[in-house]
Amino acid sequence: MLVLALSLGLLAASHVSLSVGLGLLGPWHRGLVAFLVPPLAPFWGLHTKLRKRALLWVAAFAVHVICLTAAAIGDQGR
Repeated sequence: MLVLALSLGLLAASHVSLSVGLGLLGPWHRGLVAFLVPPLAPFWGLHTKLRKRALLWVAAFAVHVICLTAAAIGDQGR
């Protein structure tokens, strides 16, 4: 449960940071669109100078999906 909560917090924080960074580096509307359409944030981040933030976003998303899957599998035994 702790890893699930931490991964969600890290995903949210990295998403906001990546969206703000995209808005500051490129056209301002790119940051807004990336904030509203989450899969675009790491995609555009990898093509700009925000590679570390984009990789952090992808890693946090992967850990979160793994934790959700494990929780769903563990809940089916009840």
